[in-house]
Amino acid sequence: MTVDTAERAIERLMSLHPKGFDLALERIERLLQRLGNPHEKLPPVIHIAGTNGKGSAAAFARALIEASGKTAHVHTSPHLVNWHERYRVAAPGGGRLVEDAVLAEAVERVAEANRGEQITVFEILTAVMFVLFSEHPADAAIVEVGLGGRFDATNVIAHPAVSLIMPVSLDHEAYLGDRVELIAAEKAGIIKAGSPVVIGQQEWDAARDVLVETAERLDCPLKVYGQDFIAVEENGRMVYQDEDGLFDLPLPRLAGRHQIANAAAAIAAVRAAGFTIGHRAAERAMSSISWPGRLQRLPEGRLSTMAPEGTEIWIDGGHNPGAGAVIAEALAEAEEKRPRPLILITGMLNTKDQTGYFRAFEGMARHVYTVPVESSDAGTPNSELAARANSAGLSAEPVNSVSNALKLLADTWDGEVPPRILIGGSLYLVGEVLAENGTPPD
Repeated sequence: MTVDTAERAIERLMSLHPKGFDLALERIERLLQRLGNPHEKLPPVIHIAGTNGKGSAAAFARALIEASGKTAHVHTSPHLVNWHERYRVAAPGGGRLVEDAVLAEAVERVAEANRGEQITVFEILTAVMFVLFSEHPADAAIVEVGLGGRFDATNVIAHPAVSLIMPVSLDHEAYLGDRVELIAAEKAGIIKAGSPVVIGQQEWDAARDVLVETAERLDCPLKVYGQDFIAVEENGRMVYQDEDGLFDLPLPRLAGRHQIANAAAAIAAVRAAGFTIGHRAAERAMSSISWPGRLQRLPEGRLSTMAPEGTEIWIDGGHNPGAGAVIAEALAEAEEKRPRPLILITGMLNTKDQTGYFRAFEGMARHVYTVPVESSDAGTPNSELAARANSAGLSAEPVNSVSNALKLLADTWDGEVPPRILIGGSLYLVGEVLAENGTPPD
């Protein structure tokens, strides 16, 4: 059966196979063997796990490699608006999202090789990534873990050029465990014997200890943030330092102080993978980095015109307490520079620690509008989410949509200073907003 678009091909898969995760490697290993083991034919792989910051680290790694005149494939998940966002295929001068016909053909080929056997859609789409990346030339492949690490479908990579572990915190407890040590152990599953490891900034000593112990036990060359490399803000610049020297760089284009540590981890990882990063290339990377949906100013579009005139609108897909803390810190920094009342428009899944997320904004947010997440079956009803925000000490009320929240705010706002709005709590919600605004990622 020929399917003429990638979206239709994937929708057909979703009607045939279960949604969600079933953490095991046997199914994808079987499928990849039938496809000729494309995962063994990749360029050097930068494999990235962690609870928060994986996508930012992937974007920094791509920017660094491309600024150095090299090419890189990039695999991230989930997507915001279109499935194609998961597959950025390398090209001279900068990679491009995979073309629709190319993706559709790869999806059909992988589905045919699976022969209708039991498998998850994520596993099929991961196999599609390996097929695409093995069939197009590149100097590197940057691969983000989907969930956890040890049993994630991407973890068939036997010899990564580097395994990068970003900040580990509580999330997906039903799958990964209810303590950071257990979650860190799952993330550490991408560490392979003798392959280089870079550990990014960690909030929890217990998580760092598990990661370090695993790398040392497997005799891996190891670099740890704060010990072997570090970056700080000095005089409006980012200063990165490791055993090879010092970079005095512009602040990353991505908003938030936490992006300095994310950038540092990416620099260390790209170097550990064997790539030479010069000072000028690092400067270009910090100035050109782009990662949609993560503390991003909402581009001009349909939704952006609904708020009170002069309003700042930010979107961010962070959805756990750790993400809430770094987002709140970034907004507090913005408040110091340019005071504005903070309004939250929030939608979240029922698998998340919603009260923990809201608690990060206590004393900061003037009001919260809670909205449904329409694109996920696991969206929390807006009335329940408002109750969770209230229990975290915030003033909150449910509304039916982001557009209704913006209209309500525009009709009732009587402050002299236009507000600062954060729309977030879920990557699904951010994707809905970008789609409705008419500004999907490219």
